[in-house]
Amino acid sequence: MKSRQLTALLAALVISGGCTLLLGRKLTHSAHRAAPQKQYLAAAHPIAVGQVIQAADVKTISWPANLPLQGGLATTKDVVGRAAIFPVVAGQPILSTDLAAPGSSLGITTRIPDGMRAIALHTDDVIAVGGFIFPGSHVDVLVTYRNPGNPQPITATVLQNALVLATGHQTQPDPQGKPTTVNIVTLLLSPEDAERAVLASTQGTIHFVLRNGADQQKSAPPPADLAELDGYSPQPRGPVAHYVHRHPAAPKPKPYVVQTILGSKIEDSTF
Repeated sequence: MKSRQLTALLAALVISGGCTLLLGRKLTHSAHRAAPQKQYLAAAHPIAVGQVIQAADVKTISWPANLPLQGGLATTKDVVGRAAIFPVVAGQPILSTDLAAPGSSLGITTRIPDGMRAIALHTDDVIAVGGFIFPGSHVDVLVTYRNPGNPQPITATVLQNALVLATGHQTQPDPQGKPTTVNIVTLLLSPEDAERAVLASTQGTIHFVLRNGADQQKSAPPPADLAELDGYSPQPRGPVAHYVHRHPAAPKPKPYVVQTILGSKIEDSTF
């Protein structure tokens, strides 16, 4: 009798364990099917503030699809070239709020060496060499202005072999209040050259001359004016009417009258 009870108890335990194992496997399989994964980008190593992110700085991680990351980024084109505005630790998902907006100039600060300055100058498509100036180009900066002592315009070279850090566009109102788009060229300059560039921009029109980046030679050309252009002769100015200041004629002096009395006769003599 006891052996039958023991056998029944063992059979019940085996059946119960088998059911528990099968049920656990089924629940685990259902859980895996109910929680699909989504791919996000995370930092492959620590990323500092201001660092411009490259493809090697990120990696792909899996994240539960039922727990979406607000602002999570999935493709490298969404992050490459953008600067971090907050530090990101290794393995941390990169969010759009961690990065500067695409095209933002925040990343320029990381490319300014110690002791140098970045300055933005306004220009237009023609002055900017027809749109052929790009980041990494080397340019000379010229200014055309009028000397107070000379009515003819003068063009002088202000800076030579300046590195272009960035180019962009800005919309601003024209003198009539209508919106107009101007080009902005950002140059890498020494503090002294930055002062010269700012002063030149206030005196006249700034021109950019594209040059070979391998050409490190700097010359010192004298300023050019209209009289130095070959075959050019300024239009003769019309006759100038000279103003002659005429002094008013002096008034005639009053005559002197002398009366001569001879007895009862009076005679007036005028001098």
